[in-house]
This record gives sequence, C-alpha cells and structure tokens, in this order.
Amino acid sequence: MSYWVIATSAIVLFLLLTVQVLRFYRLSELPPGIQSDEGPDGVYALQVLDGVHSVFFPEKGSGREAIGVYAIALATYFLGSTLLAFHVPTALASSGTVFVVFWLGQLLFGRDEETGQPLPWRGLLVGSVGAGLMAVSIGQTFLARAGLRANYLPLFLSLSLALLWWAWPLKGHPGAFWWRLSLAGACAGLLQYTYLAARITPVLYILFGLSFLLPFRATLRTSDRSVLVKRYLPRVGMFAGMAGLVAAPLLIYFAQIPEDFSIRSRQLWLLTEGQGNPIGAFLRNAWEHILVLGFRGDQHLRYNFAGQPMLNPWQTIFFWIGVVMAVYHWQRSPASRLLLLWLGVLILPAMLADTRGEGPNSLRMIGAAPAICLLIGSGMWETYRFLWARRSASKLRESPVLPSSEASFAAIGAALVVVLILVQGVVTYRSFFLEWAGNPAFDRAYHAEWAEAATVLNERQSEEEAVYLIPYPLHSEHFSGEHFGFEYLYQGAAPAYILAATTPHHLAKKVETILSTDTNFSSVTILDWNNELVGGDARAEEHTVALLEKIGRLSNSQKYGSFELHTFTDITVDRPWSYYERLHPLTIHYDKGISLLGFALGQGRAQLPSQRSVYVGSVQPIWVALQWQAAPGLDIDFSASLRLYDSQGGPVLQKDFVLKDASPSPTSQWKEDETVDTLNYLDLPTDLLSGDFELRLVVYDFKTFQPTVELGVWEPETVLASLRLEAAD
Repeated sequence: MSYWVIATSAIVLFLLLTVQVLRFYRLSELPPGIQSDEGPDGVYALQVLDGVHSVFFPEKGSGREAIGVYAIALATYFLGSTLLAFHVPTALASSGTVFVVFWLGQLLFGRDEETGQPLPWRGLLVGSVGAGLMAVSIGQTFLARAGLRANYLPLFLSLSLALLWWAWPLKGHPGAFWWRLSLAGACAGLLQYTYLAARITPVLYILFGLSFLLPFRATLRTSDRSVLVKRYLPRVGMFAGMAGLVAAPLLIYFAQIPEDFSIRSRQLWLLTEGQGNPIGAFLRNAWEHILVLGFRGDQHLRYNFAGQPMLNPWQTIFFWIGVVMAVYHWQRSPASRLLLLWLGVLILPAMLADTRGEGPNSLRMIGAAPAICLLIGSGMWETYRFLWARRSASKLRESPVLPSSEASFAAIGAALVVVLILVQGVVTYRSFFLEWAGNPAFDRAYHAEWAEAATVLNERQSEEEAVYLIPYPLHSEHFSGEHFGFEYLYQGAAPAYILAATTPHHLAKKVETILSTDTNFSSVTILDWNNELVGGDARAEEHTVALLEKIGRLSNSQKYGSFELHTFTDITVDRPWSYYERLHPLTIHYDKGISLLGFALGQGRAQLPSQRSVYVGSVQPIWVALQWQAAPGLDIDFSASLRLYDSQGGPVLQKDFVLKDASPSPTSQWKEDETVDTLNYLDLPTDLLSGDFELRLVVYDFKTFQPTVELGVWEPETVLASLRLEAAD
C-alpha cells in the first residue's frame, strides 16, 4: 500500500470523525430551537406530507426553494416533527460538502497544468486543507447545524464542478463521459432549487467557459480554435442541456408567476431606487464583506460566534497568498481561474443585499466558502514550494536543523498543517458546545422558548376541548400571528393560537374573536412567558390573564423553564370584552386637536373607584386606561406621559408612550370619529413609602416634544387622580 493511499485514508477518517462531532453531536438539542429564517421550511414540509407539492413555496418566509422543504419532509416522515428531523438534513448536506471539497481539491490540483503530469501530493494537500477547514470552521458549524436551506448551495455547486472537471479531460466517443457531464449538469440545475444566491451560478459557469478563450486567442490559429470548438461544443451542450432540463419546472413556474421570482430580492436588493447613492452603498457593502475574510466578523448571533472573522490569522495569511498566486497563475492554471471566479461571483449576492446597517452576513456568502478554503490550501502549497526552493538555493540546505530531503521537509509541513486544523477544531468545539450552547443569547437567537413551549404542550394530555393562547410581546416585530418553528414542532390535539397585537385593546379583540368563533372548548390555557427571556413589551401575557380573569375562573398554574401556564375554566364569552368595567368621564380638549374622553384606574383584576382620591397598594402595578379621539385632519403624531408625583411635588416615576390605534397607526392617521383606548402599567418603585401622590398626564408632539395644553386652562399637565399609597409591611 502506497504512502499516498495511507495518507488519503487517514484524512478521510479524520474528516469522518470531525463531521460526526461538529455536525451531529447533540443535534437533537443544539440548536435549541428553530429560528425565524428556518421555520417556514418546516411548515411547508408538513404541507408536503399532507400532499401539497410545488417547485417553489411563495407564501411564507418571502419564498422558499424546494430542496430544503422536501429534505425536511423526508426526515419528518421518519423522525416526526422534532428538532432532530428539522436539522439533520442540512447537517448531512454540510458533511457531504466537506467530502466533495476534498475530492474537488484533488481534481483541480492533482495534475500539472502544462504537462498534465500527475501531482497527487499537491492535490491531496489542497483538497485536505480545503475539506478540513470546511469541517472545523466555526461559521460552517453554526450554519450546518441550523436548518438553513443555504447549506445545499455549496454542496451542489462543488459537486457540479467536481463532476464537470472529472468528465472534461476524457477523450473518445461521448458515451465515455456523457453520464459524468449529465450528472454535472443535473447538479447545476438542482442549484436553482437550493437558495436565492444560487441564481447567480450560471454567471460562474459562463465566465469560466469564456476564460478559456483568453489564452487561446494568443496561441491558437483560427483552424485550431475551430477544431477545439467542434470538439467541446457537444460537451457544453450536453452539460447545459441537462442543467436546463432539471431547472425547467422552476423556470416554467417563474414564467407563469413572474412576481414570485423577485419576491425576496425586492426586499434585499441594495440598488433599489430611493436608497440614496447606490454605488456608494455597494462599495461600502463590498468592503464590509471583504473584511470578513480575516478582519471583521458577522455579528449575527445565529450565524457566528462572538463576531469572529470567517478566517483566523494564519488562515488569512494563506488565503491572501492563495489569491495573489491564483492571479499570477491566471492564464496557465484553469483551477486558479475557477477559484477566483468562484470567489468573486458567489460573494456578490452578499454584497448586493441591503444589510440594513447590520454589517456583513456570512449566510449570503456560503456559496463562496469552498473556494475560500481551497484558496487557503493553494496558498499553503505555494508557500511550501517557495520555502523549499529557497532552502535548496541557499546555504540553509547545509543546516543541521532542517531536513535534508524534500520528503522529510514535506512531512514536517504536513504535520504543521494537521496541528493547525486540529487546534481550529478544538476551538470550534469549545466555542460552540462549551461557551455558546446554553448561553441565553444563543437560546434567544434560536427561539428556544418556543421549542420548549411546543414540547410541553405536546406532552400535555389535553382534550380537544382545550384552547391554548400564546401571546407575542406587544409591539413585537412579528405582527403576522405566526411562529413557523412552533407550528412545525407543535402536534397536539388542542388548537393553539398565537396572538400578535400592538395594543392591549387590540389583543382583547383578538381573544374575543378566537373564543367567540371557536366555542367548542371547556378550558383556556394562557402561556405566560418569562419576561427575562422574551423581548418587547411582555405585558401581553398579563393583559391576557387579566382579561380571562374577568370572563372565567383560574383553575391552576404550572411553572416551566421559560414560561408559566395558566388554565381558566367556566368561561363566559358573553361578558364585556374590556379590561375596565366603566370609564370615568373626563373630557379634555387640547389645543392641537386631540381629546381625552375618559380614563380608568386599577390594580390586578380590580378597577379602582372613580373618585379622585383612591387607595392603592404598593405590590401590584397600577394600570391606567385612557380613551382618545383625534380631530379631523390632524397631522401631528402625539405621545402621552403618565407621571407620578409625591406630596411635595417631586417626581416619583414617569412612563411615556406613543398614541397608536390597533393598526397600529399614530394619531395623524386615525379615522374621523374613531375612539382609541390605550392601556399602560405603572410599576411602583419597591422602596416607595406610604403617602399621598398625584397622577398627572401630559400630551406632547412626538417629533418636537412640544406639549399641547388644555383649552380654557392652558396648562400642559392634567391631574388624573390623587392616590393614597399603603405600602406593604
């Protein structure tokens, strides 16, 4: 058995062990949930299992390509709707990419470009470095363990190029290589079903093909060029024809529904009209993504650890050496041309996407990752050749420290490469499994609380007569009332409704609609999030609980890690759907066109008396309901400020909020004669002593902060109530 076979077998074994650990270890629990970028694929996968098929899924998540959806559907068929089923397809795809890159590196660099002589050790070094770095990369580990469909892009692109390179040198009858070209073309066609950035890959194939004309133009006669065209044109046709045939169903779909073709790019395209200076924006974006290659990292918690650059210092050095040498060898080395074009074309989708000030996005660069890793391997090989040549040409060859043979010199270099990759693997393992796993920020990024909610509700032996209400935080960015990860994971019998509301009264209307429409229930369970884990205004759960307390009876509460479950029975849906029982009339007309029509105060489920002087406790927050009306044609957006003062007139607390209706629209967009209710809570300071206080209201212009005054009084502050605080012992 030759040394090359032994080395290759050892490298394959190392890659197997590495992907087993970094891609599959604890995959059923890490990541701990399903983030927003992944979730729609799971919902579509369930639809596929129900018999709904398509080559493109446009409704959820701004459009979804099919491969990711069908892969999750297949895994779900065997493993159920679980985190493991959701994440294992992309972990397998990323693992497959590692081995394809290993093969591709050997194909690209395994022969001398001019003589065609075998260079197996060069191919082995470049392929093993590229594959090893793909396997141990922190960024690739993050992306591989997530259920992101983007993982299929580097797999099919690398496989297509490897098959194309494998088939092209063959001579003789087309039957000797047609199946390889056909497979290469099929993989190129499948690319269009992977991820939005794959739509640019035809440019890579075209540019790479055209790059061969540059050296031919200077060295070949017209007759020779004609012979080459006749020889290779059928191969090009075979490859392109198979790619087009595989991609045809998707192309036909987009021809029939053209608006779906740009459903996502319309949201991300950097050069959209009205975006300011598009050239300047592109140059800034390009610079940010170039800095990712060793200088500045992706700040997205879902894609990277601690904002680290894609490449560490030693990888950065060899990468840029590889780039410089690839440029130097552009004309004589098709492999160098391919890697440079691959890098330049597949990094473009990230550069052309609007980052919205969030910095570089490594997910959109995933198609360039294999080229980056292979360029590092090429840079290492060029460095090795340079050092050996310098040693052979200098007095260093007499040094007793350095090896006397090239084989020994290469062995030392190979050992150093192995150590560097092993160290990176250890760093990645420690970063992901020891420092990042279990970190609250990681849990929030992957919506771990929603996965826990689905697990708990799945395990509850609830009857079909039960109803689950799961509020989003008020003013949440998720106004659709959906959470795709939860929808994929939750398989319980009882219906679960996700409530996305902008105001408490908007929330009350949604609860009323659900419970009044679906009356076949005996109990209602509210999921009350842990406020420390869920961002936004976490009062939504308190509002929902307060509402259910008015129309039902709390039967029990159960506490879990990320939330509590409050179950209500004896629900009476014909009760008034309001947080307050009555509105204390207090009509105040302000000089800038807005009016306060009344207010109500309360603590917990109890509304306080309507007298101006009331007693309150210090344990529960005070809720304040206000009813507003805007004059016709109002063009000002108002905010309100609730302020509590002590008996000496000193400020105790203040809460400001923008006046919005259920849309949510500011006051300048309210309809004529529309009355709008707002509800806010005042959390009393824990060290507040007993005494007399005044609750005052100020209304002011949101943009200028200029207060409006009460007509006839001409003062900005209005006293709503005098409060007598009875502090707890």
